[in-house]
Amino acid sequence: MAAVQVSEAEKVYLMHGVRDGLRLDGRRCEDYRHMEIETDVVSNTDGSAKISLGHTDVLVGVKAEIGKPKPTVPDEGYLEFFVDCSANATPEFEGRGGEELGVELSNILYKVFNNRHSVDLRSLCICPGENCWVLYVDVLLLQCDGNLFDAISIAIKAALFNTRIPKVHISEDEEGGKEIELSDDPYDCMRLNVENVPCIVTLCKIGHRHVVDATLQEKACSVASLLISVTHKGMVTCVRKMGRGSLDPESIFEMTEAGKRVGKTLHAPLMELLQKEESLGKKRQKVGFLG
Repeated sequence: MAAVQVSEAEKVYLMHGVRDGLRLDGRRCEDYRHMEIETDVVSNTDGSAKISLGHTDVLVGVKAEIGKPKPTVPDEGYLEFFVDCSANATPEFEGRGGEELGVELSNILYKVFNNRHSVDLRSLCICPGENCWVLYVDVLLLQCDGNLFDAISIAIKAALFNTRIPKVHISEDEEGGKEIELSDDPYDCMRLNVENVPCIVTLCKIGHRHVVDATLQEKACSVASLLISVTHKGMVTCVRKMGRGSLDPESIFEMTEAGKRVGKTLHAPLMELLQKEESLGKKRQKVGFLG
């Protein structure tokens, strides 16, 4: 993962600030940086979103294709994740440098999102045991300035909210076989219920305290991080420790409670923003380089 070099004097200065509840950019320990979200930014996808969190930029596209359901769950569809770390994000991703991080991100996203508690996978079923919708979620990391997991999870939730899946009409041919027809009407589509889709909150342990939405400089001062995926009701669906350092049980409990609190307050304004943007329709002004 992208990293920066921080001197010992800078580490001490930063850690003392966090101890006193003040960070280098003036935020409190549980504050996010300025966030910009835009949906429907890629025309050849069924849903897309771009997020800028500080100087971290992430682009997500969702493509729906008809496939075969998994034998263990014949009445459900599923999601597939692919993360591409652009070499423009940081020199460390040049060549094959970003592949390991991309695989790690994909595996964590699969655990967080590809389950019936996050997405209504049964709504993606077309014919049980025969056909289902497979949602291919492609994540492109454009710029890296820390806190990738949070930014990616928010962008995925926004892209799934924006996703429109064509309605399917099933008919029988003369031989009794099934024929699948997709509606050509762009308004005759199925929308996903993203209410229960969680957002990831990453908490970095710095000294005896923890911070949310750490920058690369703060990440360099952290020995361990805790990834917590939280639903809009504050329910934790996944927890994972990152980093080489250890966390004592008291710290884990404090960080989990903080993650639940921060994650719960993150969903309401996000959904309000997405619904407001969608209500503008074609009047919505597109911004950024994809405008």
